[in-house]
This record gives sequence, C-alpha cells and structure tokens, in this order.
Amino acid sequence: MHDLVIRNGRVVDGTGAPAFQADIAIENGVIVAVGEVRTAGRREIDAAGRIVTPGWVDIHTHYDGQVTWDPYLSPSSWHGVTTAVMGNCGVGFAPVRPDRHDWLIELMEGVEDIPGSALAEGIDWTWETFPQYLDSLDAQPRVLDVAAQVPHSAVRAYVMGERGARNEDATAQDIAEMSRIVAEGMEAGALGFSTSRTVVHVTKDGAVMPGTTAAADELLAIGRAMSEVGPGVFEMASDMAPAEPEFEWMRAMSMDTGVTVTYSLLQSPMNPRNWVKLLELNAQARAQGASITAQIACRPTGLVLGWQSTIHPFVGRQTYRDIAHLPFPERLERLRDPAVRAAILADPSKKMGPLGAIMTQGFDRMFRLQQPDGRLDYEPRAEDSIKALAEASGQAPDAVVFDMLMENDGRGYIYLPLLNYTEFSFDHIHAMMHDPNTVLSLSDGGAHCGVICDASFPTYMLTHWVRDRSRGPRLTLEKVVSMQTRDTARLYGLNDRGVLAVGMKADVNVIDFDALAIQPPEMVFDLPAGGRRMIQKAVGYVATVVSGVVTYENGEATGALPGKLIRGPQGAGARMAAE
Repeated sequence: MHDLVIRNGRVVDGTGAPAFQADIAIENGVIVAVGEVRTAGRREIDAAGRIVTPGWVDIHTHYDGQVTWDPYLSPSSWHGVTTAVMGNCGVGFAPVRPDRHDWLIELMEGVEDIPGSALAEGIDWTWETFPQYLDSLDAQPRVLDVAAQVPHSAVRAYVMGERGARNEDATAQDIAEMSRIVAEGMEAGALGFSTSRTVVHVTKDGAVMPGTTAAADELLAIGRAMSEVGPGVFEMASDMAPAEPEFEWMRAMSMDTGVTVTYSLLQSPMNPRNWVKLLELNAQARAQGASITAQIACRPTGLVLGWQSTIHPFVGRQTYRDIAHLPFPERLERLRDPAVRAAILADPSKKMGPLGAIMTQGFDRMFRLQQPDGRLDYEPRAEDSIKALAEASGQAPDAVVFDMLMENDGRGYIYLPLLNYTEFSFDHIHAMMHDPNTVLSLSDGGAHCGVICDASFPTYMLTHWVRDRSRGPRLTLEKVVSMQTRDTARLYGLNDRGVLAVGMKADVNVIDFDALAIQPPEMVFDLPAGGRRMIQKAVGYVATVVSGVVTYENGEATGALPGKLIRGPQGAGARMAAE
C-alpha cells in the first residue's frame, strides 16, 4: 500500500511537456509511480477535474527572521510554495557578533520594511556564525523546505565592523577573512552568497547598505572561495549601471570559478529599454561560457497604498498627521467626517524628494486596485489612472484617491507600480519570460510588510498569465508551471524537486484551476510585538503536499510540519528523472 495516491488529476509535470491524465503514488516522501496506479494508498486524494503540479520553488524570499519563529512561513505557504530560498539581496542575520544584533535588525527594517520590533521580539539569537544559524534552523520543524544564502552585509559588518558598515574599501586581510566565512557557510549548507549593488537598498539612516560599492577584487575573491567548496549561486540586487563593467566582473567570476551569477532585472522608469540591452549583454556572456541568469518578476514592483500602509497620498499633510496616531477604528471614524475630509484635501502636502513626490502625488501612476467586480487589476491602462478618472469626473485627483481609500470600510487600496511598468503594459515582461537566460523570481516573500505583498506571485502566474490576461498574449499552463518549479529549482541545484517523476521529491499542489484566485490585500498585526504586515490569501488550492505529507487542505493547514532545512545542492540521481 502506498503512503499517498493522488488520483485522476490533470498532471502538469514541470518539464514543460503537455499535461496528461494520471495518478501519482508516493512512498517515504518520494514519487514512486506516475500513470495508472492500481495499488491503494493509506491516504488518497481525488484530483478529478483538478490540475496536479509540483510544489512551487520560490528562490527570492526574505524569511530570514520569520523562519526562526513561524513554522508556516505565510503568506508563501498559502500560495503553494513548498521550497523557499532566503538570504537574498545581501541581508540576513548571520554571521553576527553579540553586540550587532540591533544593527542587523535595523538594516533589515530599512532595506526590506520588516518591522524592527517584530524582529527584536521574535529572533532568539542562539547563533553567532553562519553554520550555527543553519543548525538553529535545522532544529525547528516547519511546513515547507527552506534554504539560505550567506549575506554580504552581515559578513562585511562581522569582519570589518564600522568600516564595513560605512562601505570603506576592504583590505587584503579583510577579503581573505570574508572569503573564509563565505566558504565556511557553503560547507555548512548555504546554497550561495548574496549582495546588493543598488542605491534603492538603504539603511534606516538613508545610507546605502554594506557591500553596495564593494570593489571587483572583493567580489571575485568571494566567488573563488565559493568555487573551492562546490557549486553555488552568487545572487545580487543591482542597478546594473553602468551595465558593461558589471557584466565584465560577473562574466570573469563565472568563467574563472564556475559559480552561477544571478541578478535582478526590472524595466527602469529612467530607461524603459534597459532590459533589452541587459539581456543582450547576458546572451553575449553566455556565448563566451559564463553562467549568468537574470531574475525577473511577473508583474510590476508596485506599492499598495491604504490608510494602514506605510505610505499613502496624505501622509505628508499635517491635518492627516494630526489624527494618524489614533487607533485605526477611531481614525477611520474621523476620516468619515466631511469636515475632516475637506480639511485634509485643502491642506497642501509637505515637500518631499522625487520618490516621495511620486508616492504621494504621482496620480498619473496610481490606479484602483480592486475593481467593482472584485477583480484585482495589476495591469491597468494609462487611461484608468487616478489622474484620468479625476479629469473625466471633474474632481481633484486627491479627492478621488480619498474616496477610493474609504471604500470597503476604509480598506480600499490604490496601486502604484513603480518599476517594471513604464509603458503601462506587460508586453515587455512577456518578452523577458521567453528569454532563455531569465528565471522567474523577486516575490520578496516576508518583506516590505507595510506596502507590498508579492508573495502571491506563484498564484498570480496561473490566474493572470495563463487564464485571465486580456491585454496581450498569455502563457501556456505547462510553461508557467515549469517556470516556477523545475527552472527555479535547477538554478540553485535543487535537482531532487520541481518535476513530477519517479524518484523525485514528493512536493505537490492539487489545484482547482477554475476557482483559483488571489484575495484582496489586508493589513494584519500578527507578527511578534504586534508587528504589521500586508497579506494576501488564496482560494483554489485543494491540497499542498511536502515530502509526501499533506500540509494544506482547501486553504487550511493540517498541522503537519514535514519541512526541512536544505543543506547544499540536491541531486543523487534525481537529475536523470528531471530530464
């Protein structure tokens, strides 16, 4: 008798091959049969009329703190994620000296908008070195598998102290010690190393984070140290400006060491065609023998603006600031007062920098998120902007925004796509998705708690890109499944998962494709110390299975916690099954 049999499903196996009807049998956490299964299972799931896919492998999350206290790692686990890779963008919590805990918390709070009070309350700091951090994670059960990368900022601060925090140049001795620490982390099971080279990532004090301006010799030395341990991934968030010098050291690192280099790629509002040039440079580097892959997003990097969000169009108006401290129900009651509304609308916003002005007054870039029919529109038309609606109705744009925010009992939301949406269309994203040197990523699960919730990316790929998109070409179900299972897993050497085939790890989603939907955002205060985070739930996941164990049924956790810490690349014959 098999441990679990999933019967009668439409199997989308992760390879990109056409879907087919089949049963799947699982024993000891591994798939043992795909096809007609006549033997009974101790547990069976009837998947008739459902699609059956591998569990999603999300390679860009920031659960480095949350993973120490939350065994469910929501929202990602609600959206069918069965493997999450943390430690991206150069931020994380190990290695750390005992007197630098608060510094790392403040860095994460500044860069990733995770409440510092929640991190301070939730993290128990039972480690100093990166191997000790992994040991701590290994001792805790959870609902999905997690893997970590060694973060540059923590390493730099650990070795260089304030010099590293201030982005001073590293000495030869500094570089040697950083390289040793990274190699030590890889030996303990880290999948790679991450850094940030973007001016967008700043500390709470407004300074660029450690490692942003690191010289090529520092980065190349770390890459060599990684290669001495074994295969690994060098991940970075970068402005890629200027692009040619960045690609030069990336190409040299990959070709000299065999390390895979991966970087984030988003359409720039300053240069809408930058993605074309970057992918051309990527192709040239690949042709020369370098292993370089761009990480792309399935929709814009956009802010969700609401009365409880970190920012909205009225945060700079003194008449609003006078009531901003009130508990939300009391504040909402005041906002319903026509006199208060009139006073706020008459009050000029304080002067802000260019980005602040866009986030509070960029009405030509703001849109209603939830449509009257309940649909969430992340691909709006330019003519649907707040500015256009205001002009058509004869109202002031801020009045239109105010009234939208008051919808749904004060839980209306405005959508502000900042990056990856310069031309008000997803056509460039569609083109990026078909480039052979890209991989789906950038969900940022666990991060940007006060204004973004992109952990819903895996579900959005199916609902929007496969089923619902009307403004341009869609993607096939088979391609979308492979993009966030086999393809993401392979980038990080996780060759034991991402495909439904005999011998592969039994991570599975059973999905009611027709009913699949992302719920509207909501702000909750369920982090330690009452910390705030924006979440989005999903409907349509009939079951999620991790290592052969059912972890969610119809959106509800079963209480099973089969998730493990992944230590290093995984293989052992599974690659053959994945081919």
